[in-house]
Amino acid sequence: MKLAIGSDHRGYKLKEFLKQKLSISHEVQDFGVSSEEPSDYPDIAIPLAERVAKGDFAFGILICYTGIGMSIAANKVKGIRAAHVTDERYAIISRKHNNANVICLPGGFIKEEDALNAVILFLETEFEGGRHNRRLDKIANYERSTK
Repeated sequence: MKLAIGSDHRGYKLKEFLKQKLSISHEVQDFGVSSEEPSDYPDIAIPLAERVAKGDFAFGILICYTGIGMSIAANKVKGIRAAHVTDERYAIISRKHNNANVICLPGGFIKEEDALNAVILFLETEFEGGRHNRRLDKIANYERSTK
């Protein structure tokens, strides 16, 4: 599976850990950053989200200190459903009910192994469809009606 991963400086260590682990069984492209030098999360989140929305990657993984900034920035891109995920339950529900295509993690508030487990569950969980399609269609219709 092709995955896009990126972080700001506060998520760098977790990004590197996840990239190493996920690269064993997936094709992972790193959208940055390459150090813990101060950086701005929109500079990573928006280009990554654009490529996921375009279909170049199956999913995106974004990490900042809280995961909130990355989620806000990524969700500005049409076609992106970025979920702020703090544990395995959120990872599963974000896929089952929301068909999320980007997972946003709190690098400052989650253990490496817990983050890895959440990402694996996110990648393995299927969208349920059904009643959830109606809700996602409303979001997609809104996106189409705006510039």
